[in-house]
Amino acid sequence: MATVDCMRDAQQILAESHVIAVVGASRDPFKPSHTVPRQMLRHGWRIIPVNPFADEVFGVKTVPTLADIGEPVDLVNVFRPARDAVDVVRQAIAIKAPAVWLQSGIFSAEARRLAEEAGIDYVEDRCLAVERAVANLTRLT
Repeated sequence: MATVDCMRDAQQILAESHVIAVVGASRDPFKPSHTVPRQMLRHGWRIIPVNPFADEVFGVKTVPTLADIGEPVDLVNVFRPARDAVDVVRQAIAIKAPAVWLQSGIFSAEARRLAEEAGIDYVEDRCLAVERAVANLTRLT
């Protein structure tokens, strides 16, 4: 569990985020890459699923890449293998995302280094839904 020193911690990132791009969002309702972003959606975050192989996920239109989003995002959440994390962080830097979050079980020293060099908040090996629940965060009013 790592965060960049002197940057926002995981719960602070969630508390200050409104729009979350989910790279690797899945149509499969039994996968965490479906259930975690769906839970965030139910608690009021705006979710943009990033999946080049689906038209929509949990009723939300997908985009094939981060570059295709066309609006600012507050957080890039990653549900891809660790070997893909470096490329996703590069894409997050390109769209000027202020934070990248690798889900539970995903680590990448190189992705962390790139994020740190770019001044992006970085979290790895932690679950958005767990952090949201622990902090009792919601965007619903």
